Amino acid sequence: MNRFEGPVSGEAKLKYLDGDFQVIANGSFVRCAVTGTPIPVDELKYWSVAKQEAYVDVEASAKATLDQS
Repeated sequence: MNRFEGPVSGEAKLKYLDGDFQVIANGSFVRCAVTGTPIPVDELKYWSVAKQEAYVDVEASAKATLDQS
């Protein structure tokens, strides 16, 4: 995964890819699209390529998937 260099604070902007992401703007976290919870970039595990959204955990990811139906 792409990791930020040095101490950077604030919200990152990422492009979510299949199995990876690209850092568009450095930051230390992204926000969960479902809960709004900050997620440290180095702990990010769940996202949607199609929606370009991050999720804090598998439950939030599942909720986002179920809510679109």
